[in-house]
Amino acid sequence: MDKLFFTGVPGSRWSGIAQTLEAMDGWNTTDRSAKRTYEHHQYSGHVGAYFGKGMEFEADPAIVDQAYSVPSGVKVIKSHEWIDHVNEIKALYPYTARIMLVYRPDQTSFAWWHEAGGFQIKYPNYDHYENSAGMLAEITRCNQKILQTACHYNATWSYFNNQWVIEQFGQEPRIKQTFSDILVTII
Repeated sequence: MDKLFFTGVPGSRWSGIAQTLEAMDGWNTTDRSAKRTYEHHQYSGHVGAYFGKGMEFEADPAIVDQAYSVPSGVKVIKSHEWIDHVNEIKALYPYTARIMLVYRPDQTSFAWWHEAGGFQIKYPNYDHYENSAGMLAEITRCNQKILQTACHYNATWSYFNNQWVIEQFGQEPRIKQTFSDILVTII
């Protein structure tokens, strides 16, 4: 595997999970730059390229390598929109990519997204959601699609913890906190 397409709804804390994975050996973080960074509170914020509407890169699985300055290492390729491109990703990268889904309930994700900055978040760009009602509607739509896709692939949901990461990636991560309302799976 050289690509991990990574998706979750805004406020699902998926960015912190991605950063935990990227801190392990063999992961490519050459998509990071000052303009691709947003920090908030004592939490991780956002780092690296995000793909999607209004972003530097559209959510096009065929162009993802453009965000990285070196080709080697596993790339965590982040977009809220990958859930709409699962078939395309699987067709383009049948042997070299996996897709990781992060699920957190709608209202909890919506509340955390607002606490993390909401529409004041400078990176990535959330303007296309237009307002809080639009954001909540999209969180609900994407979460439903995440659950349907996991069901379609008979995926097993787990908590994001050290044991799960060791089983999936063969390395022990530095997980600072496990959340009882966040589940992960790989299809």
